[in-house]
Amino acid sequence: MPFRRHSGLREWQGEGKLTLLSDQEPPPKTPTLSKDIQVLTKVRLNTFVLITTLFGFYLAAKGMGGMSGKWWLLLHTLIGTAASAFGSAAFNQLMEIEDDARMKRTSDRPLPSRRMSVMKAFGIGWGLAAFGVIHLAVKVNAEAAVLAAATIVIYVFIYTPMKKWHSSNTLVGAIPGAIPPLIGWVGAGGDWSAWGGWFLFGLLFFWQLPHFVAISWLCREEYEEAGYQMWSNGDVSGGKTATLFIVFSICLMSLVVAGAMTGLFPWWLALAHTALVVYLMRPILSYRASGERGPMRKSFLGTLLYLPVVLLGLAFVWS
Repeated sequence: MPFRRHSGLREWQGEGKLTLLSDQEPPPKTPTLSKDIQVLTKVRLNTFVLITTLFGFYLAAKGMGGMSGKWWLLLHTLIGTAASAFGSAAFNQLMEIEDDARMKRTSDRPLPSRRMSVMKAFGIGWGLAAFGVIHLAVKVNAEAAVLAAATIVIYVFIYTPMKKWHSSNTLVGAIPGAIPPLIGWVGAGGDWSAWGGWFLFGLLFFWQLPHFVAISWLCREEYEEAGYQMWSNGDVSGGKTATLFIVFSICLMSLVVAGAMTGLFPWWLALAHTALVVYLMRPILSYRASGERGPMRKSFLGTLLYLPVVLLGLAFVWS
């Protein structure tokens, strides 16, 4: 189609349409160093770590007379836990540079894109992890520091390499994800062996499983190309993933019933919780292994809604 060039304008004579060149999409901006550090340390994802740590601290303190005089202790617990989580996220990405480069959603991370050197990322990861554990040991207590160190070890040295050789890595990965509320619990002075702290651990453990099986199915093609061994591999219809989602959701409901039976909170909360989980499972229950992404995505989004609702409920009725 013939056209004439103008300064700042392009005229398409056949359509009589003018398009300002200045309105065209600008080239994508290169992320700043600050943004790259946020991606390296998974700041957005680790916000959940801080929220669950805070609730663990609050519920332990509530059972021991309240938060009076414990606000600074809470702050130090959050600082140490955050630094530990950020450091372990950096180590995780250091171990998965080649795998991240193969997946579209992770290829633009600072390490696979070569915007950040391995040595710089290692220094950031080591510095944050060491600071977090030491800070907890000095400013909070030894129990919190040991739990943070255990989280780093399991996440970096067991879960991360396990993703390449066995699909049960999801179970192992749920362990470090469930430890933060226990860190908050002992940080507030709660007994590390108390049922209340381990109930919170179990709640986060069983919440992560349906959450992550839904993610793994939605991203299964990328995971397969990267060589990750996931339950969703080869599950084109989604039938296996839907079954796992339901089984783990039933485990979650059973845990909350056990919490009510042991007096952690009233029975009405357990009943309301059961109704909530069944409601959030509705897309999966009607899924029937259709291979459609919509129902699985709705169930995944439901798991995101689940956690803040349940934690807020516990904060009000915890005994």
